[in-house]
Amino acid sequence: MAQEIVKKRLQQKRKLQGTVVSTKMEKTITVRVDRKIKHPKYGKFYAVSKKFKAHDEKDMAKMGDVVEIAEARPLSADKRWVYVRTVKAAQE
Repeated sequence: MAQEIVKKRLQQKRKLQGTVVSTKMEKTITVRVDRKIKHPKYGKFYAVSKKFKAHDEKDMAKMGDVVEIAEARPLSADKRWVYVRTVKAAQE
């Protein structure tokens, strides 16, 4: 019963995909998430991006990787996301 509740809570967390833009901190990566927004009046789509700091315990992510991050409890003053997996590795 308890395992089902934990599993359900993990499924409800927000997940985002973005590109790693910085790995200079210990156990932390900065991920840029890009999305397209439609202008309400003119209907044109334009790009908006936002950076999130995510906890990467084992320093698995590298610069340029496309990664998935999930919402978590506050881990520091500005870190509220955790690294889940690498979707696509960066080209070297």
